Amino acid sequence: RWPSLLKYYNQTDSVSWLEEYKARHNAGLEAQRIVASFSKRFFSEHVPCDGFSDIETLGCPSHFFEDELMCILNMEGRKGLTWKYYAKKILYFLRQQNILKNLKEYLQRPTDQQSFLEGAVLIDQYCNPLSDICLRSVQAQVDDIADKVRQVLRTKNPRHPSLASKAEEFLVPEVELQRQVLDAMNCVLYEQLKYKGNELDYYNSLNSYIHQVLIRRTGIPISLSVLYLTIARQLGVRLEPVNFPSHFLLRWCQGKEGSTDIFDYTYIDAFGKGKQLTVKECEYLIGHHVTEEFYGVVTSKEVLQRMVGNLLNLGKRESTDQSYQLLRDSLDLYLAIHPDNVQHLMLQARLYFHLGIWPEKVLDILQHIQALDPSQHGTARYLVQHTLEHIERRKEEVGPEVKLRADEKHKEVCFSVGLIMRHKRYGYNCVIYGWDPTCMMGHEWIRNMNVHSLPHGPHQPFYNVLVEDGSCRYAAQEKLEYISEPREIPHPDIGRYFSEFTGTHYLPNTELEIRYPEDLELTRATVQKIYGSGKE
Repeated sequence: RWPSLLKYYNQTDSVSWLEEYKARHNAGLEAQRIVASFSKRFFSEHVPCDGFSDIETLGCPSHFFEDELMCILNMEGRKGLTWKYYAKKILYFLRQQNILKNLKEYLQRPTDQQSFLEGAVLIDQYCNPLSDICLRSVQAQVDDIADKVRQVLRTKNPRHPSLASKAEEFLVPEVELQRQVLDAMNCVLYEQLKYKGNELDYYNSLNSYIHQVLIRRTGIPISLSVLYLTIARQLGVRLEPVNFPSHFLLRWCQGKEGSTDIFDYTYIDAFGKGKQLTVKECEYLIGHHVTEEFYGVVTSKEVLQRMVGNLLNLGKRESTDQSYQLLRDSLDLYLAIHPDNVQHLMLQARLYFHLGIWPEKVLDILQHIQALDPSQHGTARYLVQHTLEHIERRKEEVGPEVKLRADEKHKEVCFSVGLIMRHKRYGYNCVIYGWDPTCMMGHEWIRNMNVHSLPHGPHQPFYNVLVEDGSCRYAAQEKLEYISEPREIPHPDIGRYFSEFTGTHYLPNTELEIRYPEDLELTRATVQKIYGSGKE
């Protein structure tokens, strides 16, 4: 019944399966209760930080609880969209909390016990908590590559010491024997397996995730370097990471071990098919001279910081993702590494403030910033003031506004919640999840969007729509039209508003139907009229 739970049991253990069944069954009921409560509690706002408090104090095994959430997410068909939406949010939170705990434990270890690969996996897991990523699986794939390298090495030198030992601390003694290992690695990685630097899509976040690097066989300098370094060390060649500007490199000692002379090293470009470079060639690579400090070795913590920094920059660039999930995740990771970095704490506070989420957490962050750096008092005070105003406004909110079609001011509203529409000018497909009898945006938005140039200007119904590209927009009635062949809208927030896709339209969930109680019948009538009974 629950095959995914097998991994939690040892075949030699004596287990009371009736008790385990009861525990799993009760965890399932608890998970369903909590998921069902989320829509009512958090429909009007982002799930607050303390919204997960009852999950953190679960009275059942967390892996049973997670398993039920996965069962909800894997429900077949187009039903249960609201349950899936909140189950995903809860699972995201639970897994990220666990991964963050593992990352902090990793950072507390002595440097020589911090595997570069494990660090890369932790970053990958945190940014992709719903994916099945584990160190054991990634390590197995790396081991498989290392075995392929041994096969090539065996044909070149059957007596090579790397073939005789798999011990972690084993080191190949001579430079020439090390060179044979690196040549075999380049043969396997770049010729046989076709790994390469992703020059065409360099700024894709997938290039930074180690499990995606292994699947797609492409990445950026730092992710390919972590892979290359890990394989080399398994084969007895000690490469070291170099935090070179603009292009992460590895270095290979040709002189006395631990030498501080940068000319005693050969530099390896894992992004450039393992090419071996001199100091001068490294400068040609980036087009300018750099000082000796940039050729020095860096720690696993500094490697992680650079990987997270890359994701931070990508998160700032992602304009289509209105939730800024990558930026939020990478900020969490950066502050786990450097919890007192004022610049990134301020960025996090500004981001939450901009998104209008977690005002209480914003206040905590701003208080922490002021304690760390009193010079930030002016900026922090401005944000504190507006955050307190936001909290007060939220307290003043009464129940949901109910919009009835019988109301005289709503008589011009032609479309209804749940209909799938097309924008006449921009051509995007969308689903309506709300409407206003006239444009309710401020003067600045109306001016910027040139609303007055429309034949009916702002004095016509406007619709809140979820768009297929993942954005949310506010569209004028005269710009929307029925779509000839309705299809599902792949929007991350679809389950927040709708419980099911029927094939022609979406059914509002309970909370949305409370706000638009007459729209469902109108939507059904509209669909029947346009598409006929066959599709309905």
